Formats: sequence, structure tokens, C-alpha cells
Amino acid sequence: MDVFIKDIAGHVGSEVTIKGWVYNFRSSGKITFLQLRDGSGFIQGIVHKPEVSEKVWDDAHKVTIETSIVVTGNVSKHPKKDEYELLVRGIELIQIAPEYPIGKKEHGIDFLLDQRHLWLRSKKQWAIQKVRNQIINATYEWFKKNGFTKIDSPILTPSACEGTTTLFEIDYFDLGKAYLSQSGQLYLEAAIMSLGRVFDFGPVFRAEKSKTRRHLTEFWMMDAEMAFCDHSANLEIQEQLVSHIVARCLENCVFELSILERDVTKLENVKAPFYRITHSEAVKKLQAKGSDIKENEDLGGDDETILTEGLDKPMFVEKYPAEVKAFYMKRDAENPGLAMCSDLIAPEGFGEIIGGSQREDDYDVLLSRIKEHGLPEKAFDWYLDLRKYGSVVHSGFGYGLERLVGWISGTAHVRETIPFPRMLTRLTP
Repeated sequence: MDVFIKDIAGHVGSEVTIKGWVYNFRSSGKITFLQLRDGSGFIQGIVHKPEVSEKVWDDAHKVTIETSIVVTGNVSKHPKKDEYELLVRGIELIQIAPEYPIGKKEHGIDFLLDQRHLWLRSKKQWAIQKVRNQIINATYEWFKKNGFTKIDSPILTPSACEGTTTLFEIDYFDLGKAYLSQSGQLYLEAAIMSLGRVFDFGPVFRAEKSKTRRHLTEFWMMDAEMAFCDHSANLEIQEQLVSHIVARCLENCVFELSILERDVTKLENVKAPFYRITHSEAVKKLQAKGSDIKENEDLGGDDETILTEGLDKPMFVEKYPAEVKAFYMKRDAENPGLAMCSDLIAPEGFGEIIGGSQREDDYDVLLSRIKEHGLPEKAFDWYLDLRKYGSVVHSGFGYGLERLVGWISGTAHVRETIPFPRMLTRLTP
């Protein structure tokens, strides 16, 4: 019977077949230990010479690291640990790999990134991608339960969401310039007038010349938009979603988080409501701690780290100066110099994971903002139409998947949270 390693606990005492790869091995006298993986999990195969044929014993000694293999044997539970083993009876060698380039010694990050197609096989990288997958699944689960419809926004766009300075520009046939999307937000705003609550999930691109541990040029973004939703309700939706995602990871990624040596106690208190502070309050707090940040400045990475020191769950920083935020953000009725927006800052130095705002719903105001920002009015005609035909109070937000994975998995650099990172100095493999 072919089984996946993840299901092995249900086959104790039975003979099963596992198809996978050898990620390590060792011999001791008449016993050979094969460390096996199949994509779903890991298990040890024990080959006892007196209990197998001469061919099986010989084949067990032909294996190399990353040899592909089919192993048949009886499943038993480890007498002292909550683990399972395979008492090997048969071996079929599919392909014996040559010397594997990634050894047990320490390798530099550039070498590992050059070997990313192979580095993904390591236990830690496997665990990170499993956490990533759980975050995606939990996101879809929560949105389905709460009445959101998935919308696929375009990757090729004729205009920028927040200016063109950080966009990848391409020539689009006879139509002139086009850009790789930095966000699906504007298109989602069109969709809410049809479907009420919507989200998209896909790759976005930003040509920022940044080499920080929090930046990639290609990354995955989840954007959500909600009709009849103000700034306050927007914050509540964000904290409910993030709380759900963290809970699902704690529930379903116990093994993966243990491989990553993640201190899960740092995540167990991540439940709504989250902490909240205004940008003005944040500036005062930072200045008191020695920062030279000014009232009209956006927060930097170091500022975000300082603000969340000692916190046991994320913090919303809201109502930034409008001058440092995008044209589409609604202004605060009590203080027009402030935008009705927020950033959600993760603790432990992981920084911003979500940005969101209430969107400007008044046609005349939005038109004036487009002009103030020097954006091409013609390109936004369709976007302005949304304020002509049935405009409503609406809000939205977006999370960067790689940053969310980094925080939950405890991975410091986002280059490890995406299968094949694209950075300022890297376009391969």
C-alpha cells in the first residue's frame, strides 16, 4: 500500500510503501539507517541485515544524499518518542544522485541562494514553505466564511496605484507604456460595487532599490476591499483575519514550527483586539526613546521595532500625515491633515505586515487629490467613475505574504519565505 509519511501513524503494524528521497543515512554494523522524506514528512527507515535479502542490503549501501527511492516495510512506533519508523523489507533505487553540492558544513547565503532549487529540500526550508501554505489556506478559509469573493486583478496595468517611481515599466505594443502591478487595490474597488466584499491574492512587483531584509522586487500580496466599511470596521476585520491565521498555524504547523525552533509562546497571545496608537502618539513615544523622527515623517524599520518592543501581539499605528500617504486615502474629518489609514506592526522586530485605509469616496475630492499628486487624470477616468455611480463608504487593506510568513515562522529575512526570491541583485535561479 502506497502511503504518505504524514499518514504513517494510521498504519502501525502494516506493510506500506513510501516513495521519496534519502536526505541522510548512516550504518552501524548490521544495521543501516535511512532518513527518508516524501514531501509530506520525514521518517527513519531501518535496514537490519539478518532480516533482508542480500540485494536489499547492498542497495541500502548504494544510496547517496538525495537518491530517489521506493521503500517497502513495516511501520512501528518508536518505544520512547512520539515518532514512527519503517522496518525496511524492500528497496527500489530510482536514481542514485551524484555528490550533493549542499553539505553539512556552513554555507554562505549567496551560495545557498545560487542553489535555491536544491536548498528548498532542506528541512528548515520545507518547514517555512509549509507555514506559508497554511497562511494561504487560512486566509481563503476566513474570507469564505465571512462572505468575501475572490477577484483576479490584472498584473499589467496602464497606471500606477501610488505613483510610478517604484514600478517596472514595459512597452505594451502600440498602446505605449504599461506597468507590472504593485497592487490590485484599484480594481478591487470596482469589484465591491458588484460583490460587496472581495479579495485578490497574487504576485506584485515593486522596483525599490532596497536591500533590507524586508524587501523583495517580486512578492505575493493579498488585497481586500469592503463596501459599507469605515476605518474602524476595517481595523476589526484585519485583526480578526490575522488572529485566525495565527491560530491555524499554531494548530496545524506544530511540527514545522518546532523544526524552525519558533518560540510559539510569542504567538499564543495573538488574538483580537490588537494594540492601537496614532502616528502622532507614536512619534512622541519614539522621540522620547531618542529617535529623530519628525511629525510629518513615515515610520522606518527601526522605528517599528522600537514601538513594538515588549509587546505580545501586533500594534496598529493609525492616522498618518496625509502628505506621506497615497492619494486615494480618506482624510480625517476632524483633522484634514491626517489620513484615515493604518499600518499593522508585528512584534519581535518583524515590522509592518499590513497597510490599509478608508478610501476617498467623494468624486470631487478624489479628482483634486489626483491632480495634487500629478497623476494622469485620463488614466484614472474609470476609477473616478466609481465615485459617480453608487459611491459608498469603503475601506481596504493588504498584507505582504512573505512578511507574514517571516513573522509567524520566525524567519528574519524574507528571501527565505518565498520559493525563489527576486531581489535587487538576484534574478536566478
